[in-house]
Amino acid sequence: MRYSTQVKPISYLKANAAEVLDTLAENRQPLIITQNGEARAVMQDLATYENTQETLALLKVLALGMQQVESGQTLAADDAFAQLKRRLNAAGNADAPPDPPAAAGGKRRRAASVPTAKARSRRP
Repeated sequence: MRYSTQVKPISYLKANAAEVLDTLAENRQPLIITQNGEARAVMQDLATYENTQETLALLKVLALGMQQVESGQTLAADDAFAQLKRRLNAAGNADAPPDPPAAAGGKRRRAASVPTAKARSRRP
């Protein structure tokens, strides 16, 4: 992507703000704003900005995960799932996967039913 075609002076932005916003939303490409011939700011539409922020957040999580792997801070998959299941059961999460059946003829335990945050907010 060539940014050189998307450069406008601040005076253009001042005179054509609505048009600039429409163009940003339509093209979904950043616009470089200059002041006294120098690049001073970059404008982009909100959807592109939000996508960029989400991508950066995911990249940070990925980088953190890679650091943990490199430093040996890992768990075997079975241990990680068992730990997660214990946490979910301790929290009374109804969405937790059920316990596996006990020995032949045994009963399954059911997780307690806990209303979601959305359901709780509707209570009087």
